[in-house]
Amino acid sequence: MKDLIATAARILHHARHPIFLSGAGISAESGIPTFRGSEGLWKNYRAEELATPEAFARDPHLVWQWYNWRKERIAQCKPNPAHYAAAELKKLLPELLCVTQNVDGFHALAGLSEVLEMHGNIYRTRCLSCKTVTENRTEITPTTPCPACGKVPLRPDVVWFGEILPRQVMDVIYARLQIADAILVVGTSGTVYPAAGFAVEVRRRRGTVIEINTDAAHRPYADDIYLHGKAGEILPAIVDELRRLS
Repeated sequence: MKDLIATAARILHHARHPIFLSGAGISAESGIPTFRGSEGLWKNYRAEELATPEAFARDPHLVWQWYNWRKERIAQCKPNPAHYAAAELKKLLPELLCVTQNVDGFHALAGLSEVLEMHGNIYRTRCLSCKTVTENRTEITPTTPCPACGKVPLRPDVVWFGEILPRQVMDVIYARLQIADAILVVGTSGTVYPAAGFAVEVRRRRGTVIEINTDAAHRPYADDIYLHGKAGEILPAIVDELRRLS
């Protein structure tokens, strides 16, 4: 493992257009339940049943109950060493494009201000009338007015199942994938597209894929670097190696 970490750090150090991608696994170490984990059930509902435009149209009160519960759960947790290491990684590698599938905002709390949130942020609301996006950490109901126009309802500023990912975010990611020579994938299942295709595209362009994951079922391709273990332990070790190379 030590040699693999050193190799990963050396590749990232020499990469000209690297990408960092994080998924639910990086925040699971903070105690946040994942969509598809054993704690993903809420009042007998699965996330796939609640995180849809149809569910919100049918019962916005129920959907907001779920999001308020999730916000409360997240507020009881805090960023872990992997989040802080990601922020340090960006400082050491200014060209690193940082992308997350998570909506918890922990990367920003840990000091990583330049991160593309593919699926939005649970602490933001979007007005269905004027489209204003606002940070809101309080409890929201279907009668909570928009702070900009005063109308209702507000919806979570997250990407629901069946919705298109934000164009302004994806355009930046796809542009980088055209030239990416390395990608560091941390704590993502590799089953949800389009993010699951990022590593495939980097491989296709003969770049290096580095993966950190606790799931032993994840098997690397021939030229990948697979680091089996907790991101909170491995990512700080990579940062330490990068500091020695700087």
